[in-house]
Amino acid sequence: MRDEDFLAERFEAHRGRLLAVARRMLGPAGEAEDAVQEAWMRMSRSDTTHVDNLGGWLTTVVGRVCLDMLRARRSRAEQPLEPEAPVPATVPDPEQDVLLADSVGGALLVVLDTLTPAERLAFVLHDLFAVPYDEIGGVIDKSPAAVRQLASRARRRVRGAQAAEADPRRRRELVDAFLAAARQGDFEGLLDVLDPDVVVRTEAGVTAGALAVAKGACGYARHITGAVVPALVEGRTGIALLRVGRVERTLAFTFVHDRIAVIDITTDPATAARSDVTLL
Repeated sequence: MRDEDFLAERFEAHRGRLLAVARRMLGPAGEAEDAVQEAWMRMSRSDTTHVDNLGGWLTTVVGRVCLDMLRARRSRAEQPLEPEAPVPATVPDPEQDVLLADSVGGALLVVLDTLTPAERLAFVLHDLFAVPYDEIGGVIDKSPAAVRQLASRARRRVRGAQAAEADPRRRRELVDAFLAAARQGDFEGLLDVLDPDVVVRTEAGVTAGALAVAKGACGYARHITGAVVPALVEGRTGIALLRVGRVERTLAFTFVHDRIAVIDITTDPATAARSDVTLL
């Protein structure tokens, strides 16, 4: 067997685990495949003949790749969303959604997006894949004690998500307060209801951080020409934008520790019209 064939065979033996790590780090997106491919490229350029635990070595490599990709996402997200910009249509991958939900629970999946890249890496690698703290520390250049704190902080945030979802009345109050503050251009009022690490997701990309999200919400509210009303969007407390009685855009909220932590926005009118929306 040629050396390159042997190398490829060794890598393929770990591909499933690497893809699982990447999907849990990056979410149900094609980026996970890119991360695994980059890990293969790095392995092919490295001398791994003296690596005793190739699976562990590759896991930390793909973790480092995912960390870089997450940081790039957050860097791009510093710019507020342009509400009227055209966005590409996306097709969700149900298989990836199922694989990801298997390890963290469907209700908590979106909470991972509220973690910082370092917190997410520490939580995913340690809690889901049993990578030791000292190995994770080598990826993010932190001590094992610091990694332990990151994982603990992430763990508390994930565990707190379910309790915050339990009170429909409080969720409606938060959405009403968000809507009122956005309409009035009340920047401080928006910060009061937004989690500091709130994430807004649309077909076009991600915006992260309360300051950027509040600024974007105030800017968008000034350009609304239709009716905006509270609604249940696919069973989640949210908001619907109506034009001529037709649902044209939806916002669905996820709540963590009595704050809005994730806002999923459907900007494509055709997709929004097909959504399960009940006006409140």
